[in-house]
Amino acid sequence: MTSTDSPDDGFSLYDLKVEVVSPPGATIYCGAKPGDSFELHGEMLHFPDGQGFSIYSLAAILPLLPAKQRQTHPNDWMTSDAEVACPDPNCPTRMRITRLGLRRFSHAATTAVPLARKD
Repeated sequence: MTSTDSPDDGFSLYDLKVEVVSPPGATIYCGAKPGDSFELHGEMLHFPDGQGFSIYSLAAILPLLPAKQRQTHPNDWMTSDAEVACPDPNCPTRMRITRLGLRRFSHAATTAVPLARKD
């Protein structure tokens, strides 16, 4: 079967929310404010209107997001650990990754590479 004649070529990924958390009254150097956030739906980042995010903070967290989107073993640290430090060693902020609901995707809608035949 190819992806075009497969009855179900679907897979699920978690939507994620990434939110800035910081100790109350702390001096923040990365330009963030506690509560700043964005969501990841599939491969698309969604930012609230008028809100930005440091490219350095984004660079620190981007490599972890695809793994956080996927089901992981309950004992895997990727399941339990949810906060990433700001890359500025003098900045006390953390970026908290929260798994939201699962979203379903179609293989054929996300890539031109067909699924392997299962003959």
